Amino acid sequence: MLFIGAGVLFTAALALCGQLLSWIPALQLLGPLTWGILLAALYRQLLGYPESLRPGIQFTSKNLLRLAIMLCGLKLDMGTLFSEGPGMLLRGAAVVLLGITLTWYAAKWLKAESSLSLLLGIGTGVCGAAAIAAAAPILNAKEEDTALGAGMIAFVGTLFAVVYTLAQPLLPLDSLEYGIWAGLSLHELAQVALASAPAGEEALTAGLMAKLGRVFLLLPLCFVLLAWMRREGGNETAKRPAFPWFLLGFAAFSLAGSLAPSGQPLIPEAVKDFAGAAASFLLAMAMAGFGLQIHLRSLTRAWRPLAAMLLSSVLLSIITFWMV
Repeated sequence: MLFIGAGVLFTAALALCGQLLSWIPALQLLGPLTWGILLAALYRQLLGYPESLRPGIQFTSKNLLRLAIMLCGLKLDMGTLFSEGPGMLLRGAAVVLLGITLTWYAAKWLKAESSLSLLLGIGTGVCGAAAIAAAAPILNAKEEDTALGAGMIAFVGTLFAVVYTLAQPLLPLDSLEYGIWAGLSLHELAQVALASAPAGEEALTAGLMAKLGRVFLLLPLCFVLLAWMRREGGNETAKRPAFPWFLLGFAAFSLAGSLAPSGQPLIPEAVKDFAGAAASFLLAMAMAGFGLQIHLRSLTRAWRPLAAMLLSSVLLSIITFWMV
């Protein structure tokens, strides 16, 4: 337990440093997740992997990561999503399918490494680093690939959000259409907020609604991936993934956060906000744990998957612009 606690505290320290760096105006575009991964990767290259802390680091990268994903469910208002956004769900499903398919075929064209490319496709289509973290254990992905994928998608998605913000006044879209476009095409919820908020409250609301439709689809997508992996594994039970019980927790928290008996929410907004902040920090801790797995040599093989994701992200932006 002592070694677990020390490792957890170590990842928390890296996540906190990443959070502090993300508050500096000149550095805030990268966000706490990216900074956490970068700091952890830098530590690994300079000082090596802290073997004595391995139990706690692995506990963070697996158990606390699952807790973070479950807590994310509290911010997903399923009632609003179903009552106001059935069309958003359909378009969100199309975006998820397109994001994965475009990235996969771009990766094949570029002869990119398939495992990392699939993770990037899932992150592009659904909800960035959180989707990669949720899908990685189902796909038996290496921790190194999970870290690289999360870092890449957080960085690229932030760049896209900045480009969207600069281009918004020049686009032939009203605030509602622009918000929907941002929600359908950007990678993470924070990036949607970053890009749509400058266009006004209507754009922000529309963007978050469109994005939540894609976040909701993380749950069924993971079950599809689970069934696919078990079928691919055949009789090789060692390669067959365990059932992702934490996704049921995600669904339960989503339901609990959406219930409002007698017009009053079952869970107060203050609790949801606290849970959301806790989930973000736990996710940053998990990303720091993944970042410690990164070797410099792994970056030399990562440019092809990165190029595939960039290509698919550009195509997705163009297609969703037309969809709006």
